[in-house]
Amino acid sequence: MASLMLSLGSTSLLPREINKDKLKLGTSASNPFLKAKVLSFLLKPSRFEGITMAPPDPILGVSEAFKADTNGMKLNLGVGAYRTEELQPYVLNVVKKAENLMLERGDNKEYLPIEGLAAFNKATAELLFGAGHPVIKEQRVATIQGLSGTGSLRLAAALIERYFPGAKVVISSPTWGNHKNIFNDAKVPWSEYRYYDPKTIGLDFEGMIADIKEAPEGSFILLHGCAHNPTGIDPTPEQWVKIADVIQEKNHIPFFDVAYQGFASGSLDEDAASVRLFAERGMEFFVAQSYSKNLGLYAERIGAINVVCSSADAATRVKSQLKRIARPMYSNPPVHGARIVANVVGDVTMFSEWKAEMEMMAGRIKTVRQELYDSLVSKDKSGKDWSFILKQIGMFSFTGLNKAQSDNMTDKWHVYMTKDGRISLAGLSLAKCEYLADAIIDSYHNVS
Repeated sequence: MASLMLSLGSTSLLPREINKDKLKLGTSASNPFLKAKVLSFLLKPSRFEGITMAPPDPILGVSEAFKADTNGMKLNLGVGAYRTEELQPYVLNVVKKAENLMLERGDNKEYLPIEGLAAFNKATAELLFGAGHPVIKEQRVATIQGLSGTGSLRLAAALIERYFPGAKVVISSPTWGNHKNIFNDAKVPWSEYRYYDPKTIGLDFEGMIADIKEAPEGSFILLHGCAHNPTGIDPTPEQWVKIADVIQEKNHIPFFDVAYQGFASGSLDEDAASVRLFAERGMEFFVAQSYSKNLGLYAERIGAINVVCSSADAATRVKSQLKRIARPMYSNPPVHGARIVANVVGDVTMFSEWKAEMEMMAGRIKTVRQELYDSLVSKDKSGKDWSFILKQIGMFSFTGLNKAQSDNMTDKWHVYMTKDGRISLAGLSLAKCEYLADAIIDSYHNVS
C-alpha cells in the first residue's frame, strides 16, 4: 500500500484534512487508519459513474469517419452542407457584403431582446408569407428569433408540452433524424405517418392521408415545407390541397419545418407555396425556419419560430409565452446572423444578389442530379428505372439502398453516407458522378 501511495508522486491528491507532515509514506510505522482513508478516497468511484457513453451522432459521425479516410476518391455525402464544384465550403458573396456593412456601421454586440432582432423577425415573416399577406397585415403571426431550425423547433415543442398537454406530434416516416430527439427531450409524445414507399422510391400518398385521418383529433402534423429530408420527395400542389383538407377535417394543427426556402427550387415564393396555402385557408399553425442552407449561415444558428393565430390578440399572447420559454433556455439569441439576414433582405440590391446566388446553388445541385442519373442509366444495363433520382428535389436523394448496401458504399467505395441510403448531392461534383454511379450500381446489384 505504501509503495502504491509513493508511486502517485505527489501528496496533492490527498484530502485537505490529512496533515501531510505527519503522513509518513513508505514506512512500516505509517498510520494504518490514515492509509485506509487515503486509499478509500483515491479509489472512490466517480459521482458520474452512472452516466453511460452516448451513441455517436449518425450524421455528424459520418464526417469524422470521412476525415480519417486517406483514399483520394472519397466522398462525403452525409452532411447536408453546400459545396462548390471543387467540393469546398461556400460563403455567399452577399453574406460578405452584409458583414462588411456591419463593420462600416460599427454595429455593437449588445444583448438582443428575448424575441431577437426586430428587423430580422419582420424580414423572416415577410419572406415566408409575403409582405402583403393578410396574416402579416393583421399582425396574426407571433415570430421570435430562434437558434436556427433546431432551436426554433425546440421552442415550439416546449410550447406544445406546456399548453397542449397530452397532444401528440405526428411525424413522417422517415424524417430528419433530430425531430424525434427534439420532441423526446421536450416530453412531447409522437407517432409516425407513412410517407416513403420503398417499392416506388416515391411518396406513399394514400398511406400518408390514411394515417393523418387516423391520428387523434387535434394532433400536430409535422410537415416538411419543401425538399423533404431525407427523401427529397415532395407532395404535388394538388396533393398539398388534399393534405390541407384532411388536416382541417380532423381539426389537426399543422407544424411546418421550413429549412430550404429558396434553396430547393431556387425560388423563395415557390418553396413557400405549401405554407401559404395553409395560411390562405385561415388555419392556425406553426412554422420553424432556418437560414443555414439558403444563406449558408450554418454556424450562425439563425432561424425563427412563427405561430400563425386567428387574431392579433392571440398572437401577442403566444409570443409572450414563447419569450417566457426562451428566457431560461438561452436568455436571448445571437445577433450576427440576424443582422446578416436583415441586411440582405432589407437592401434591394443585396436581396436580388441573394436570389441569384440561391438560383446558382440550386442550379448546381440540379445539374449534378441530372448527371448522376445520366451516368446510372448509361452504366447500368439491367433495365432498372432510375428516374426517381430526377423526381426528387433539394440537396438530398434517397437512393433506396439498404444498410448493407450503404455499408458497401463506404467500405469498398469510400462514399460516406447515412445508413438509411440518403446521399447529399450538395457534396457531389460533376467530376465524380460516374464514380458514384459505379458505387451505387455495384452496391445495388451485388449486395443484398
